[in-house]
Amino acid sequence: MRWSLKTLIQVVAILAIVLTFLTSTTVAYQVHKKNLIKSTLETNYAYVQKLTSTTDTYLREILNTLEVNAEIVVPLLKEPSSQMQMNALTERIRLETNTFDSVAIVSTEGILLSTSTPSLELLGEKLTSIGAIQALKEKRKIISQPYVGIEGEPIIFISVPLFEGSEYKGFLGGAIYLNKPNILEKLLGSHYYENGSYVYVVDYAGKLIYHQEKERLNENVTSNPAVQKVIAGESNYTQLINTKGIAMLAGYAYIPIAEWGIVSQTQLDTSIAPAREMVLEMALKSLPLLLLSFFLVRYFSRKIALPLQKLAYYTESSTESDQKEKMEMISDWYYEARQLKGAMLHSLDYFKNEMNYFIHESTTDPLTKLPNRRMMDSYMRQWVDEGTPFALIIFDIDKFKRVNDRYGHAVGDKVLIYLADLMQRTIREQDICCRYGGEEFVILLPKSDKVTAYLTTERLREKLEDTVSPCGEVITISAGVASYPLHANHPARLIELADQSLYEAKRTGRNKTIVVSDEPRHE
Repeated sequence: MRWSLKTLIQVVAILAIVLTFLTSTTVAYQVHKKNLIKSTLETNYAYVQKLTSTTDTYLREILNTLEVNAEIVVPLLKEPSSQMQMNALTERIRLETNTFDSVAIVSTEGILLSTSTPSLELLGEKLTSIGAIQALKEKRKIISQPYVGIEGEPIIFISVPLFEGSEYKGFLGGAIYLNKPNILEKLLGSHYYENGSYVYVVDYAGKLIYHQEKERLNENVTSNPAVQKVIAGESNYTQLINTKGIAMLAGYAYIPIAEWGIVSQTQLDTSIAPAREMVLEMALKSLPLLLLSFFLVRYFSRKIALPLQKLAYYTESSTESDQKEKMEMISDWYYEARQLKGAMLHSLDYFKNEMNYFIHESTTDPLTKLPNRRMMDSYMRQWVDEGTPFALIIFDIDKFKRVNDRYGHAVGDKVLIYLADLMQRTIREQDICCRYGGEEFVILLPKSDKVTAYLTTERLREKLEDTVSPCGEVITISAGVASYPLHANHPARLIELADQSLYEAKRTGRNKTIVVSDEPRHE
């Protein structure tokens, strides 16, 4: 099938318009999506920090209020006729703080001496709740972890000790019923941004003590990555999949005084919805221009095609003497055609450069600038197909997690870059260094055996032992060595064997190189 020049021009021009439109909308969508995700994460983190500060301040004020009233309670304990005064005091604390569902004064034996109005029938009873036992045992200010009361309701108990001089007299405390309207609901119930975001609170064990869905109270959500971090005392933000399998953007912060964690999160789909709406709006607003572009392409392709067809015809018959003058007459059109060809070549060069860039990006590790696992697999497949023998070294940094935990991921990245640079200065010119993933690296040695690979690994290992890394400490590596085709005739099996040797090196003390056994392992 031979296409006419007019058809080709139309196809190429329309294709360029469509590709440009798709490229611009795709890039715009990805950039906007990334910015929305970052903005949502930072917003949730800022919001949850504010909530944490507010909650921490409020809890401290509650404890301070109880401490102030504790000074009033102590003298009343010595007066036999003070029952009504103590009852009135507990009721006043309950009403004024608007925090507690009930307030109680308890003796050193755990006997309920006074309580607010809703619980007067319990006077004289011995309290056996977890909160009361903890207060009596520890004799200090406490904010208890949630526990189930005698009626099956989840409770948090806040109390302060009663001291007369140095003599312990009991405690003054209040209970918050989590399944009823409470202070956490007032502080956290309505998310400020009203965009589908919501807040929940967990205790030190990862159980929900506040959630907008009350039926989930006391549910264990430690499988949530944000919860795992916040109960460990961390405050930050992250993208995650929650316990319901939904992609979320979460900010989390820790409240030391209560050992609670507050998490504010937004569904990923909700967060990036404006990006999709933007793309749709771009498409709708661009439609008239696209239609106009298609019309102009059709019109000008016809205008351009006729002189170019003549130029092609004159070129084919240029041996005839009388054609030269005719070709000179259309020289301007030939110039425009040449410019069009130059523009097309320029466009092709541009797209080629873009393609090469994307290929480079997809086969190169962005941090260390080493070939990534995809490129490594390509090298090995090529050598196996060509029957070229090669050796493989796989190694990772010993206790690298400790480096990240102690010095931070930025320093950890510098350590990885430092190792990559040292690798390249240690190997031969024909050897290839790759980042396998995380802190794991691979060196491919074409036309080499296990001995050469072992010696190369040992040179690198010894250099590391003699050099201080960017974290300020000496780092070490554990490595496994295998060779093709001695140990395996398939790349995946070769990696598996080398990896087993790596873990054997770790298991037997780290900072060493182990070569796969010479016993043939062909599959």
